[in-house]
Amino acid sequence: MSSKLLRGTFVLTLGTYISRILGMIYLIPFGAMVGATGGALFQYGYNQYTLFLNIATMGFPAAVSKFVSKYNSKGDYETSRRMLRAGMSVMLVTGMIAFSILYISAPFFAETSLGGTSNNGLTIDHVVYVIRMVSLALLVVPIMSLVRGFFQGHQMMGPTAVSQVVEQLARIIFLLGATYLILRVINGGLVIAVGYATFAALIGSFGGLVVLYIYWNKRKGDLLAMKPNLVPSANLSYKKMFIELFSYAAPYVFVGLAIPLYSYIDTNTFNKAMIAAGHKDISQDMLAIVTLYVPKLVMIPVSLATAFGLTLIPTITESFTSRNYKLLNQQINQTMQIILFLVIPAVVGMSVLSGPAYTFFYGSESLRPDIGQDILFWYAPVAILFSLFTVNAAILQGINKQKFAVVSLFIGVIIKVVLNVPLIKLFQGDGAILATALGYIASLLYGFIMIKRHAGYSYTVLMKRVILIAVLSVVMGVAVKLTQWLLGFFVTYQSGQLHAAIVVFVCAAVGGAVYMFAAYRIGFLQKMFGNRLPRVLRRGRHSAH
Repeated sequence: MSSKLLRGTFVLTLGTYISRILGMIYLIPFGAMVGATGGALFQYGYNQYTLFLNIATMGFPAAVSKFVSKYNSKGDYETSRRMLRAGMSVMLVTGMIAFSILYISAPFFAETSLGGTSNNGLTIDHVVYVIRMVSLALLVVPIMSLVRGFFQGHQMMGPTAVSQVVEQLARIIFLLGATYLILRVINGGLVIAVGYATFAALIGSFGGLVVLYIYWNKRKGDLLAMKPNLVPSANLSYKKMFIELFSYAAPYVFVGLAIPLYSYIDTNTFNKAMIAAGHKDISQDMLAIVTLYVPKLVMIPVSLATAFGLTLIPTITESFTSRNYKLLNQQINQTMQIILFLVIPAVVGMSVLSGPAYTFFYGSESLRPDIGQDILFWYAPVAILFSLFTVNAAILQGINKQKFAVVSLFIGVIIKVVLNVPLIKLFQGDGAILATALGYIASLLYGFIMIKRHAGYSYTVLMKRVILIAVLSVVMGVAVKLTQWLLGFFVTYQSGQLHAAIVVFVCAAVGGAVYMFAAYRIGFLQKMFGNRLPRVLRRGRHSAH
């Protein structure tokens, strides 16, 4: 992999991480202001928007990146230019269609989400207002996403990374500022405040577009697609152009829909199931925790897998195309092991520290720590499944078996749809988590079977390493729990967010140190990372012998 590509991947990954972290941090003050009810109302609107955005963009940004890269490498810059113009027109049309459908259908989605005409103080009119406020972003975000894909096709990751961060910053500043002013200064009420909080998606997209426009003017001279052709143009008809583009886009559409689809199913079935089971009094608060507050914490380790997935596809494609199955197996093995090595202990630590962690982030009583701690305890392990699904899909795309990634998603979603309501009725919020876990497990089993069949991959080494990682994680979990017990003589997380922060950071530091030291002493780090281990560590180990 070239140094330019490595640098670009690092920049894009860093931008994604910063954006994700900001997206988690803002929930702390936002949750304190709007509580669980406001969080539920926010999700009623935002989950509908997220699904419609995925459908509106249709995987075009990633597909355009691949398309532009292909034709630029041939010197056919005119075809890249035509694709940008045609793609912009398509994104404008699909964005307008998605906006119109969501805006007009808002009353239907509102009633479905609420599970009736009203729920704990929120009415259909309240939810309709929020859905329509956030739907406006569909007019701008698809176009912004396409321009990002165009830059990425030129191996220019900086514009995407910077625009992501600026978009998130603009959104968060407007969201928190508007929420504070409406609730605390002009007493405008919770519904108006949450409506403007979702409207912040449009403000953020304008911020991202401004950054991309600045980069466009700055780099016009460097964009290959702005230069004369080196070869005769392919003269593809628009029909052929879009057929090729859709062949690239299809896998990204379906795989990108995975997490939003599962959350969407919860949003539209949770209240109905809880009310039917006689739990209307807590259904809305629990929905906010299950679909908004806890997932933001759980998705932190999943971001790592997403970053690996993005960089994995080209390297695996190269090995598969050259029929170098030995190297292909090594690449799959190493990627899976590194991800599990990092994600499993993070998940164990999050489950063990579910009480302090939830209190630290969402200490307010209005965010129901009594419910949130339990939900986080059971939800954290699902992060392993999210991570594996992302990598699983990336591998299937890399070996040119995209259709199996799509099939695996459908299998999981069907299981989620069928089991969600009965499991929620039985186990409330934990039932929604269990339905999600079962759906992802089914998807993973199918995906792993297809990888074994079509890539000749053997899971023997991976299974041995997973057992070892699990043992190390249990040792770490015991150390964390013991540390928390000892700290309990001096400070308890129930005393407030500051005390909870002390417990979380001390326990995490001890747990991380125990895990890494144990892995190093038994030689596990060396087996996995090899030459990547710092020389000083290897020297230290040799001197110890």
